Amino acid sequence: MPRDELLDPGAVPELDLDPQIEEAKLRPRSLEEFVGQRELKERLGIILEAARGRQQASDHLLFAGPPGLGKTTLAGIVANELAAHLHITSGPAIERAGDLASILTKLDDGDVLFIDEIHRLPRVVEEVLYPAMEDLQLDVMLGKGPAARSIRFDLEPFTLVGATTRTGLITGPLRDRFGFAFRLDYYEAEDLERIVTRAAGLFGIEIDADGAAEIATRSRGTPRIANRLLRRVRDYAEVRGDGRIDHATAVDGLAKFGIDERGLDKVDRILLSNLCERFGGGPVGLSTMAISVGEPTETVEEVIEPFLIQQGLLLRTPRGRVATRAAWQHLGLAAPADSSSAPEVTTLFE
Repeated sequence: MPRDELLDPGAVPELDLDPQIEEAKLRPRSLEEFVGQRELKERLGIILEAARGRQQASDHLLFAGPPGLGKTTLAGIVANELAAHLHITSGPAIERAGDLASILTKLDDGDVLFIDEIHRLPRVVEEVLYPAMEDLQLDVMLGKGPAARSIRFDLEPFTLVGATTRTGLITGPLRDRFGFAFRLDYYEAEDLERIVTRAAGLFGIEIDADGAAEIATRSRGTPRIANRLLRRVRDYAEVRGDGRIDHATAVDGLAKFGIDERGLDKVDRILLSNLCERFGGGPVGLSTMAISVGEPTETVEEVIEPFLIQQGLLLRTPRGRVATRAAWQHLGLAAPADSSSAPEVTTLFE
């Protein structure tokens, strides 16, 4: 059975900071509260305001980007801005065309349907979705063989919001049916500092500007990570300090949980250390690197390596992975004299 939840954006209770629901309570409810992604906010605001003025459902929207940048939050904001109900499901949960039909037929006029990881929709389900998005028609096959027959349902106007971390896996016909597609960028440190400060206010944490800035700079450009690190530093401040977070407390707390000054965690440092000390800086194949850190190749390629590349610590080459001079310096090691094995690369966040 697909996971299908119905959320009423107008029925939000007062903040109850139970640890299990803190993350949900941190989500902004409007574009005005949403921090960062300036171009996206401006363009999306125009689309939603025009839809409200016409009293119609908005065009279908596609948000792409790495995890933790706010795609699910934006789906909730779209529903809230349109004063519509939000239905949430995910691509892997919709296994058959009948699953999709049961969701679409429950939508009322103007509702918002959010499909997370939409690139993982089965192809047979995707084919059913095309006419639903374009013509508000749903064709369902009943029976098999010569006795099979098709029944067409008329759907209420709705807005589909899709989210994906793998844009390249979305088929062209599906991508072309979205009226607006936007890729979310990693956040600047200033925006993350505002996010940390806002979250601290919701948590009732006393934090100064230097403490918030220190957490923001180690958050990999990702709000989800920033909020997670804030909670860990809060725990440290309450147990080992006086509950207040200043710069020194943030530095000590993040160090205690293994987050260094560039935002690297233990696994990141092990990978770089193995690459530099065991393999002389590379080049090293992906499978060898994965074995050296005890992680699947998919985890190394899709989770660990992207941030190291963005920070200018790692290069992917046709011959394999290569550590840059910045990686050697970060580990406190002497780079090899051969510059070709330790190229100079600037971080993408500079």
